[in-house]
Amino acid sequence: MVGSGLILLDTNIFLELLMDRDKAGDCEALLERVSTGEREAVVSHFSLHAVEAVIGEGDGLLDFLRNVENSLGLSVHDTDVSDEIAISLLSKTLGRDFDDSLQYYLAKKLGVDCIVSFDRHFDGLDVKRSEPSEILPPKGARKSG
Repeated sequence: MVGSGLILLDTNIFLELLMDRDKAGDCEALLERVSTGEREAVVSHFSLHAVEAVIGEGDGLLDFLRNVENSLGLSVHDTDVSDEIAISLLSKTLGRDFDDSLQYYLAKKLGVDCIVSFDRHFDGLDVKRSEPSEILPPKGARKSG
């Protein structure tokens, strides 16, 4: 299991849950821990916009945004144009697309323990990629208190 420091949540963690894919349960369990403040996480505003674009409109979008806003352990990180210029240059160096480079850039800038993602494009970088199941305590483990 990865330490209890700050983690960066990639877009696909939210989409896995919202689209009820195979690993939605793990994503829900992790996001619940973040929501209650048990885990500290950051998400890029870029990722939120990507999720918003997939949801589209209606109550699902409103529920998603309210959940993000009310999540005790989640902070949303904005990038400015200077950051995005640096990310664009970094994407050439990394050989990754803008989205992956943005996540990596923020992970480095914020000093996160890992990027939580199902995207294997993060493998081989100097920031660890973990899946939600690797972040969650083992089944049956008790909370220390």
